[in-house]
Amino acid sequence: MSAERSREPLGEPSRGEPPQPSPAQPSVSPSGAPYDAYGGDDRDAGSAAEDTYEGGLRTVARVILLDPLDRILLLHGHEPDDPSDDWWFTPGGGVEGTETLEEAALRELAEETGITDAELGRVLWRRRCSFPFAGRRWDQDEWYFLARTAVAHQPLPGAAGLTELERRSVAGARWWTCGELTRTHETVYPTRLAELLRTLLDEGPPSQPVVLETEIV
Repeated sequence: MSAERSREPLGEPSRGEPPQPSPAQPSVSPSGAPYDAYGGDDRDAGSAAEDTYEGGLRTVARVILLDPLDRILLLHGHEPDDPSDDWWFTPGGGVEGTETLEEAALRELAEETGITDAELGRVLWRRRCSFPFAGRRWDQDEWYFLARTAVAHQPLPGAAGLTELERRSVAGARWWTCGELTRTHETVYPTRLAELLRTLLDEGPPSQPVVLETEIV
């Protein structure tokens, strides 16, 4: 890990609004820069993986990925048949087979963004949620891990393993500052993400995972 290690979960996070990126690391436009989910590493990925969720409580590992400027990476999703019904959410997905939460978090991050250099930290939050998506209800037990990347990836390397459903419902991604999250009128999950991120940047990670309120949509 580079000098950014001091800003990873083991060290003190920066305070206040993140510094402006240097010319070598251009910022994302306020409207969000489009990205090709099937560019980069995904060009030769072949057929999309199948969605295996069959109902019931799903254990999910999610990643609060911060870049050197303390921006958080969010994906832009929507209903497969209605792009106007959209929201922003953190990378992550269901635990598969015998893998650990940590293994699932890093695998999902790589599959959805192409980022493989992230250093995973501790669990920040845990949340139960239930929501309708793609014609069915999803019930999830979500674990949110803090992670750092030493590179301000822009553009992203490219998704490497989206499922068919994800290919139909993930429209892009962007890095957000805490201030942008606070000011946005777009839908973001979890709904208190701006507040939670500000607390994380100001106070550092909690000593024990914080249990968030259950969200039922």
